[in-house]
Formats: sequence, structure tokens, C-alpha cells
Amino acid sequence: MIEMRREKRWPAKLNLEISNLFKQDHVKVENINAPIEVIDVSKAGIGFRSASVLPMGYYFNARLTLAENDSLNCVVRIIRQQKSGDDYIYGCEIVGTASIMDYVINDYAASLQK
Repeated sequence: MIEMRREKRWPAKLNLEISNLFKQDHVKVENINAPIEVIDVSKAGIGFRSASVLPMGYYFNARLTLAENDSLNCVVRIIRQQKSGDDYIYGCEIVGTASIMDYVINDYAASLQK
């Protein structure tokens, strides 16, 4: 498989739950309550694992806590899905976030290299 990612991925272990998905034309899917495990993060996106089948092209709000005091609120769009055993691996593009994202990710990456 050809690597298409623009940014370096860093391992992460975060457990979140997706409760609502939405699309740009006010299409909304509510009460999903799909647990996810974030497995990697970069400046451009996140990768996660879930047992739930989630629709491609939909968005969700996420709060990523990468270090004790560093949390990011962002909007991500599901762009890739791959079956992996009983679960699915998803790739998401971060499309809406605070301008501090680069600093938080850089600090997180530096902490992993210590």
C-alpha cells in the first residue's frame, strides 16, 4: 500500500465515544453511542478502531486529550474504513480545530521521544 499521509503519525491511546454524526447539508445521525479507540494522531488527522460500522464522509466533534493538560476540541471527517478482524480501522481528517493544534501535537510528539 502506498503511504498517502501528509503528516507523521504518533501512537495514541484514547478512548472516546461518538454520539452524533453530521454532514454539511444538515444531515444528522444521532444516538450512535459508538465507542472508539484512537490509535494514532497527527497534525492532519486521527486513526481509530471501532466495532461499529460508521458512514464515510460524515463528521463528528472530538475532544482529544494528548497530555495531562493539553486537550483539543476539533471536528473530524471520516475518510477511510478498513476491516480488521472483528473491528474496523478508520482514518479521519481534522477539518476544524483551534490554531494551537500544531503546538499541542509538537509537544505531544516531543514527549514521546523522551
